[in-house]
Amino acid sequence: MAESSSAFVNPQEGEASTVAAPDASAATSGNREEVASKLVERFALWSGVAGLVPVPVIDVIAVAGIQLQMLRRISQIYDVPFTENSGKAVLASLAGTMIPTTSGIGAASMLKTVPIAGMLASAFVMPALSAGATYAIGKVFVQHFASGGTLLDFNPPDYREFIKSQKELWDSRSKSSGAHPSTPGTSEAATSSS
Repeated sequence: MAESSSAFVNPQEGEASTVAAPDASAATSGNREEVASKLVERFALWSGVAGLVPVPVIDVIAVAGIQLQMLRRISQIYDVPFTENSGKAVLASLAGTMIPTTSGIGAASMLKTVPIAGMLASAFVMPALSAGATYAIGKVFVQHFASGGTLLDFNPPDYREFIKSQKELWDSRSKSSGAHPSTPGTSEAATSSS
């Protein structure tokens, strides 16, 4: 007799079944990685949308907020303790290792101060940089937490090569799918239908 069981009706069989209640901490490693990867892709897209905010600096703040929320959610998936201050500190230190990207995001944000031409250029550059940086950051933390790491033992220089490979992956996925990363197996369908 399992105390954490619950009864539900299986719609395919039409009869009641007893199964263990879903427990986030009981998720398998592969399942966690799959859920976290989907989460990273979703937050990367939201980050790209935030890059379209037409006000300089506000767009960067919005992207940073999205990245912080993504880090919080990945921490929850891997049962890693999270505090907002440690999350901000880790994201800031990781941004320091990604200087070309973060400089590009700042420059793209400042382009919005130039009437018309700057806004148009920034509309193309800022979403791509924001989404790509968010994707790389998310993948870094998925790998770090999957290997048993925490926010306290995160060392950004250890992940430079991984960040570089994730950036290349993002670039190749963006080129093959048009604008955003696709899930495995869907990029072929997207390109064959066009």
